[in-house]
Amino acid sequence: MRPSERATTELPIAEYPTTEYSASQQPQVIVVGCGFGGLATLKELRDRFRVLVLDKNGYTTFQPLLYQVATAGLAPSDVACSARAVAGKCGARFRHGELTGINAAGRTVSLADGSQIGYDYLILATGATAAYYGVAGAAAHARSLYTRRDAITLRDELLGRLDGLAAVSQAGRAGRAGRAGRLVITIVGGNATGVELAGSLAELRNSALRTAYPEIDPTQVEVRLVEQLPELLAPFGPALRRYAAAELAERGADVRLGTAIKEVKSEAILLASGETLHSDLTVWAAGVQAPPAAGAWGLEQGEAGRIVVESDLRVRGQDRIFAVGDIAAGAEHPLPQLAQPALQMGRHAARQTRRLADGEPTVPFSYRDKGIMATIGRGSAVVQLARGQRLRGTIAWLAWLGLHLVTLLGNRNRISALINLSWRYLAWNHGGGLVVGDDQADHADAGPHAGGADAAQEAARRYLTGPGNGAGVL
Repeated sequence: MRPSERATTELPIAEYPTTEYSASQQPQVIVVGCGFGGLATLKELRDRFRVLVLDKNGYTTFQPLLYQVATAGLAPSDVACSARAVAGKCGARFRHGELTGINAAGRTVSLADGSQIGYDYLILATGATAAYYGVAGAAAHARSLYTRRDAITLRDELLGRLDGLAAVSQAGRAGRAGRAGRLVITIVGGNATGVELAGSLAELRNSALRTAYPEIDPTQVEVRLVEQLPELLAPFGPALRRYAAAELAERGADVRLGTAIKEVKSEAILLASGETLHSDLTVWAAGVQAPPAAGAWGLEQGEAGRIVVESDLRVRGQDRIFAVGDIAAGAEHPLPQLAQPALQMGRHAARQTRRLADGEPTVPFSYRDKGIMATIGRGSAVVQLARGQRLRGTIAWLAWLGLHLVTLLGNRNRISALINLSWRYLAWNHGGGLVVGDDQADHADAGPHAGGADAAQEAARRYLTGPGNGAGVL
C-alpha cells in the first residue's frame, strides 16, 4: 500500500486520535527531537511532506554554550528557542511529548501520555545523555552538562555553594582547621566541554569573584580538571593540546592527565591509583550515550546504546526509520558526536526520505569534515580546520565567538548573547556581575539533581552545615 493510500481524518495536533494516519496526498514524516540533527531535516522536508516534530521539551537548546549558562555568563533563555516557533517557520507542526515505543510493522510511535501517532517515515534525532562508563557513584553524585536543565541545575548549585562559602568567610571561620572556607570543583573529562567549563570556572574565580563575592578570597576556590588520557582535547593536534593545557594551568586550574576515576562520592572522588581527592562539586563531562528509553524502541543498538544505522542512515533492518546525530552509530565508521555531523546527517536523512517517497534508491552518507574548535577562555581558543590549518590564541577565540553567535537560533538570542558575553569578557574585571536569569529547572523532570532556587538554597545549607564547615567537624 502506498503512503498516500493510508488514511484517517486529519485533525489538529490537540485533537489527534489514539491512532492517526495521513489523509492527504503528502506522506507524514515524524521527526523525534529538535536538536541540531532534527532541525536540519525540516527545511529539506517542507513542501513535500506533512512534518510533525516531537520533543519532550518545548524548546530547542544550543548546546555548545551551555557551559556559559552553568557559569553564569549567559541566561538560559539566551541558548533556547521555542520548538513550536522554529518548527512552524519550517512549515512543520510541533507536539510536546516523549517517545516511549516504536511499532515498525504498524508504522506508529507511542508517547508517554499513551497516545499513538502514525507515520510514513520516521527520523530519530533525540540526542544522548551522559555516559558514566560504569564508574560507581558517578550518576548519583556528579552533575552532567548536556541539557539546558543540567546547566541551570549546575549554575544554581555553584552559586549556592559560593553563597555558603561567602557566609563562612564573613563569619570569620575561614581560618579554622580542616577544609572549612574552601570550595573544590572537579570536572571529569578533558574533551571540549570539560576544557571550556574548566576555563570558564577559572576565569569566574580569577575575575568575577572579587566583585560578586568580595568576602571570598579567590585562593579559596579550586578548579580541577581530570582526564584519563595523557592529553586534553584528543581530536586536536599535539601542539593545540599542549597549548590548551598550558592556558588552563596559567589560569590556575589543576590539570591532572592520565588519571582514571574509580568512584565518585558526595564530597570526594576515588582515583584508580587509590588516591582520594576531596571534591565539593563534581561535574561529569566524560562522554555521552543513548538515553535509557532507546532500549524500549526495539531497534538494534551498538556501543553506548546508540542506534546502529546503515550507510544511508536508515536504521539497520528498517526501511522507513532513520537515526541521526548523537543517537546514531554507523555500522563501520562511527562519527564524532558534534554539531556538524548531526547537521549533515539530518539533511542527508531528509533527502533520502524524499528519494524513497519518489521511488528512488537511497545514496550513502558522506561526512564533510569542516574542522573543530574549543575555547579555553577570554582571548584563548584552538581551531583545527579540515585542510590542516591550525589557529590558537586571540584569532582563534574571535573565530570561535563569531561562529557561535552566528549559529545561534533567533536574532533576539544573538543580540542577547552578544551583550551578555561582551559583559562577561569586558566587565568582569571592572565590577561586572553574574548573569543569573529567572529560569528554573523543572523539578519533575530533573532526575536525581533537582534544580532552581531550591537547589541553590540547599547547596548553601549543605555547605554551611556539612563536615568542616561550621556546624560539623572543625
